[in-house]
Amino acid sequence: MTDLLTVKNIIAGYGNGPAILDGATMTVEPGKVHCIIGPNGAGKSTLLKAICGMLAIREGEVIYKGETINGLRPDQIMRKGIAFVPQERALFPKMTVRENLRMGGFILEDKTELERRVDEVMERFPILKERRAQLAGTMSGGQQQTLAMARTLIVKPEIVMLDEPSLGLAPKIVKEMFDIMNVMAQEGITVLLVEQNAQMGLKQADWGVVLDLGRTLFEGPAKEVLADPRIQELYLGSNKAA
Repeated sequence: MTDLLTVKNIIAGYGNGPAILDGATMTVEPGKVHCIIGPNGAGKSTLLKAICGMLAIREGEVIYKGETINGLRPDQIMRKGIAFVPQERALFPKMTVRENLRMGGFILEDKTELERRVDEVMERFPILKERRAQLAGTMSGGQQQTLAMARTLIVKPEIVMLDEPSLGLAPKIVKEMFDIMNVMAQEGITVLLVEQNAQMGLKQADWGVVLDLGRTLFEGPAKEVLADPRIQELYLGSNKAA
């Protein structure tokens, strides 16, 4: 199967600072859930930002559907089919739920089609339809995360990148977030996930990528990565995976 996205020896950092990514590589296959794990400071979130154009790449290459996308703006990369949900969610707190969904489709020129897609997404997420007139900033953390994830669907992306979607959420809400992610995967959307709970993330994924000090240590089927003795202690703690 042809890779949908390939990351080759990426070197990147913030401003003139040291490189956070120091040769990271990764292959992303279509229609699968990929989970990136590693210790704090490994470069996991930085890798997503480099892919989506939020961070300049100093060396290396990001290839999407056979095309190098280095140097493109985030909106250009979104137009090509890659959507990003950052850790901070990046909602507009003083806008309503519906207005936030509309903003997710700002690249769409056909406003009638945009409204149709907003209605379609709200039908799929009843809590958003119920609270469509509520200001996003007054919603609970779980509801905000639902909105942030649902908003990406407005542009019908091929890849959705999620940066620690479970951060700060109660276990019940975390399950709901993973349920949404699984629905995306079932609909053929490729998911690229950075997850603080490595065991949970890998259990939900098809493919695992292990980063450390900005480099890819190894990648492979998620079940094999989860069971690999090289990471059991260092990345997943002393408790063995069930």
